[in-house]
Amino acid sequence: MQGTYRYPDGSEYTGEWNEDGQRHGFGQLIFNDQAKYRGRFENGLFAGLGSISYPDGSKYDGEFSQGRYHGLGVFTRCDGMKYEGQLQEGKIFGLGLLTFADGSHGLPRNEGYFENNKLVRREKCTDIIRKAIACAERAKSQHT
Repeated sequence: MQGTYRYPDGSEYTGEWNEDGQRHGFGQLIFNDQAKYRGRFENGLFAGLGSISYPDGSKYDGEFSQGRYHGLGVFTRCDGMKYEGQLQEGKIFGLGLLTFADGSHGLPRNEGYFENNKLVRREKCTDIIRKAIACAERAKSQHT
């Protein structure tokens, strides 16, 4: 079923619902601070491909699970710094590349294996970066 619901805090959801009254399927949730998520929901939580943008200009396009960044994606901070790669349970975790706002990657290059948002091992991961970028593009295009 499709529909729109405005929550008591001012947030608003438009999209598909399951029989239990949870957001489920494709939809858009605009939070009361004007952050906006567009993408898939599963039992009320962000799941699968989606895009979220924040009032400060930060954004994430990619995969979600249980309401968190999880899988492949691209996170861009409001200052232009960008991470392309793997994420786990809402954190930069796995193979990826960090790009600074000026387009540089640091010396030595900030590419490799990250744990809890920190680079712990440098290594080439061109294939993962390419897949993360493609995933982010699919997330953005699924709802335009």
